[in-house]
Amino acid sequence: MHAPANSGETRNQLSTAPLPPQNSQAAGYGLRRGALSPLETLAQSVSTIAPTTTPAATIPLVCALAGNGTWLAYLLATIAVLLVALCIARFAKYSASPGSLYTYASMILPPWLGATAAWSLLLAYVATGSSVIGGFYHFANLLLRDATGHEISAVLLVLLGAAACVWIAWRDVKISARMMLWMEAVSVAVIVIVIALVLVRHGWHLDWEQLKLRGMTGSGLRLGLVLALFSFVGFESATTLGAEARNPLKTIPRAVIQSAIIGGAFFTICAYAEVLGFRTAGQDLGTSPAPMHVVAAVGGVPLFGLLIDIGALVSMFAGTLACITAAARVLLLMAHNGLAHGSLRTTHARNETPSYAVVVTGIAAVLPALVLAARGASGLDVYGWLGSLATYGFIVAYALVCIALPRYLRNHGAYTLAAQILSWLAGVAMLLALAGNLYPVPPGPYGKLPYIYLIYLVAGLLWFAINSREKKASEEKV
Repeated sequence: MHAPANSGETRNQLSTAPLPPQNSQAAGYGLRRGALSPLETLAQSVSTIAPTTTPAATIPLVCALAGNGTWLAYLLATIAVLLVALCIARFAKYSASPGSLYTYASMILPPWLGATAAWSLLLAYVATGSSVIGGFYHFANLLLRDATGHEISAVLLVLLGAAACVWIAWRDVKISARMMLWMEAVSVAVIVIVIALVLVRHGWHLDWEQLKLRGMTGSGLRLGLVLALFSFVGFESATTLGAEARNPLKTIPRAVIQSAIIGGAFFTICAYAEVLGFRTAGQDLGTSPAPMHVVAAVGGVPLFGLLIDIGALVSMFAGTLACITAAARVLLLMAHNGLAHGSLRTTHARNETPSYAVVVTGIAAVLPALVLAARGASGLDVYGWLGSLATYGFIVAYALVCIALPRYLRNHGAYTLAAQILSWLAGVAMLLALAGNLYPVPPGPYGKLPYIYLIYLVAGLLWFAINSREKKASEEKV
């Protein structure tokens, strides 16, 4: 890979000229080439996962279902995600593109399945962004209420947080990566200290209540496993950086695998320690509104509970920024390939960011959270509803990439039986996860989410069919 030949030439403020697919890839689609170090590339994936939010918000929900099997649910989720990560890394070893999983699927699968991957991945990133915006205003008001006894309008918090994220994503990918890196590093460090103190205070013996899975049921573990997978979604988002990463064919595959391993180890240990800490305190983790406050008190550092809530707030902000960054790049490539309006190919000449796509994905992420906040929905409800919707998009995109892997490796002369088995195992894991989301039918708003996803996907495929027909007709005229 090489720097664009026209980097020293005078250009207009915005570059919108469409490029043929191969030339677009060679030029990096107008994005800044080689801007991000391996650590900053890893930060994109880690920030989309938003690891601080799992101990504070997701592990208690898993515990309400899996009980003493919470750690096992996260261990099994880690294995499933690692299988998918290994599949994605095999693609990323040969191809670097801002289209991420969409590019991988579309190179091998029929065009309509490539479009399915594109629209699913776009929804996944946008809905995850909406989800963590909900978490952002929840933790912001939680901290404000504890400090002053008053809250700020959730609508105002949504607008302020989203506007800041859109501006940073529009301004500079390097600024955004560095901010995400430091935000998550500080937050995770505080949680690690608290978890370590809880384990040390418990002494050097194992919690056999958990290891013997006392009281856990098979259905509880299954449902808890599905929810645990939500903690990982977006782990592959480093692939959306394409040539913006230095030496992308090496750093991006590593970032994908590292984020799966680091996230899995962190979540599993946190799950074990939180269940242990709550048993020590004689409280129920599954119903706690502020779990890390209790865990910090058990660890002997109650002040750290407040710091972790601040960290969760910051992590939600970083997660929103990471999702907008990733979604904008997917939308950029969709526009290049005719799946979205041509104006979304625009890249800012000075900032070298997908300026129009950033604004569009930012608006798409903020609108659901804004409407729900205006209707009085709690931040944690928004976090749960939209996060679950995002999970459908991620699971479908992951499954399609796993299915496409064997043929892709054959095309590169790298096919092995081990790769075929890996593809099967990862694909089956994602299909089981999808089935676990659909049956039994979740109660309340969660039961409507599959229909929302299907309506969205049908609309995207109709757009694809209309564009394909128009393109074919124009070619026949010529």
